[in-house]
Amino acid sequence: SNLYIEDIHDEDARYGFNVGLYGQVLSSEVFALQPELLYSTKGSRAFYDGPFEQTIKYNLNYLDLPVLAVFKLGKSAEIQVGPYVSYLLNANVSYSGDIANGDDEIDKDQLKSYDYGIVGGFGMNFGNIQVGARYNCGLVKIADSDAAELFLGDSKNSVAQLYMSFNLMGNK
Repeated sequence: SNLYIEDIHDEDARYGFNVGLYGQVLSSEVFALQPELLYSTKGSRAFYDGPFEQTIKYNLNYLDLPVLAVFKLGKSAEIQVGPYVSYLLNANVSYSGDIANGDDEIDKDQLKSYDYGIVGGFGMNFGNIQVGARYNCGLVKIADSDAAELFLGDSKNSVAQLYMSFNLMGNK
């Protein structure tokens, strides 16, 4: 995931994970509606350069609820697209550099408690296992205070995912 923070020297993605449950309703040979409930890690690592150098790793944990339209391309492939909403469960930062080193919890009042956006992806089915790739594009500026905006600017969540899912209910 990444936050695309403005006015910084360099930025790296934060590698994380998501885990959860999904199901398909209104399913046919060519279409399904797929609600999901996921625990997702998001954030970014930012390198601030200037008179002092500082690295800050933003660790954000969300409960995500995507609702995807699934377009089935035969039994082997799917295109998935739809909206998501998220609730911020907790957040912390790790920092190191010229100014300070350590870890701190972020007061949730500093960040928006919700996020929403769009999801698009592609999945390949191998029996009861699906592997795929998705992109989640957040539409909400996550900073919710002047102090948070100083570091995060107009940052929004941006997440690329590679995933493996298991269909525990049999064939789709």
